[in-house]
Amino acid sequence: MTSALLSFLARAISTLIAAAALSAGAIAGGAVSVERVSITVSDLDRSVEFFTQTLDFQLLERREMAGEQTERLLGVFGARCQTALLSLGSEQVELVEFVAAPGRPIPDDARSDDRAFQHIAIVVSDMDAAYRRLHASQVRHTSTEPQRLPDWNPGAGGIEAFYFKDPDGHALELIHFPAGKGDPRWQSPNGALFLGIDHTAIVVEDTDESLRFYRDALGMRLVGSGENYGIEQERLNAVFGAHLRITALRAPDGPGVELLQYLAPSTGRDMPADTRTNDLWSWRTVVRMDEQEVPESLRAARAPRISAGPRFPNDRPERVIVADPDRHAVEVHLTTSPSASHAP
Repeated sequence: MTSALLSFLARAISTLIAAAALSAGAIAGGAVSVERVSITVSDLDRSVEFFTQTLDFQLLERREMAGEQTERLLGVFGARCQTALLSLGSEQVELVEFVAAPGRPIPDDARSDDRAFQHIAIVVSDMDAAYRRLHASQVRHTSTEPQRLPDWNPGAGGIEAFYFKDPDGHALELIHFPAGKGDPRWQSPNGALFLGIDHTAIVVEDTDESLRFYRDALGMRLVGSGENYGIEQERLNAVFGAHLRITALRAPDGPGVELLQYLAPSTGRDMPADTRTNDLWSWRTVVRMDEQEVPESLRAARAPRISAGPRFPNDRPERVIVADPDRHAVEVHLTTSPSASHAP
């Protein structure tokens, strides 16, 4: 047996051992919930009004944070933030305005296939009525109009969706599930038009690489995958020739996380390397992990740390913000407490 072959086998065995360690760590200390999605905004009052008046979110509380702990968590020196915690159904969204140390706006040429893209999918009981509400509010379109995904796609056929923008240009989605699709609770609207948040979606460069982070390191469960393409998908995303690989993951509680990999076109741009949490395109998916210490799986993933301070495993923070393989921010709460905590 040649030395080159021996070297190859050694690397392969090492990779398998590492993968097994990640899987074991994920099972032992995996994600127990996606607590909320945190969105950086430029004008908190304006954004609260939009989410509550146009989309029927409920305002739960407002807070203001500053000081060393806030600066270290967010990785932004001099940060002072005003936040609003909103709910829709069982899900929550946090809006964060940096009143000190504000970041950069979303570029005018941002596209749905850029890897800075992230949205939340807001479930509606009646797409026509919800679209009329948005049209009356003069929201900015991404989609030309609501799209019904074709029946040839058994996983997505019959689902209606519409992409639009909030006042800062953040991407948002309306989604309507026909009978037999989606969570059964979306079939019991009880008179409400806007029902809750089904998932947050992010654009990724390599699905398998992202799975090693979200599934193996964070411990989320893979619940579905498929490919979407055709004129309906192109008009939904406003990307000509769009052909997506879509992978859905979930924790036991909270909205799901969808990985969107554009198989075509190949023109999507990377997240800017100097992105910080105060930039308006920077969202945070807040995940609770049922463990007091930093899970072995998260340390093994070597996720770049956004929060300031020593890297794993030199400290044991209760909360830390790390970057996924495409630089999307993920805030991990490392605690066994079943109650949700709210802090930016």
